[in-house]
Amino acid sequence: MKPIRPEDSLITYPCDFPIKVMGRAHDDFARAMAEVARGFDPAFDPDTIEIRPSSSGNYLGLTLTVRVVSREQLDDLYRALHGHAMVSVVL
Repeated sequence: MKPIRPEDSLITYPCDFPIKVMGRAHDDFARAMAEVARGFDPAFDPDTIEIRPSSSGNYLGLTLTVRVVSREQLDDLYRALHGHAMVSVVL
């Protein structure tokens, strides 16, 4: 993948960036996602996670707002979330 130059990015770093994560409803889903987020943003506050259950209650949608300082950090965070066994979708 060709690197994006900072002047070509639509995102200005550092910034608070919302990431939407979806997975099967599980008591530990939000906690597990908070642990992943803390690996990239040590100051991440799990109390800021927005949680929305699906209409059937089988899935949870989470919004994690993470402080990111670079495109590389954001890409690595997306990869870590996407690769987690509890995650179905990352937006």
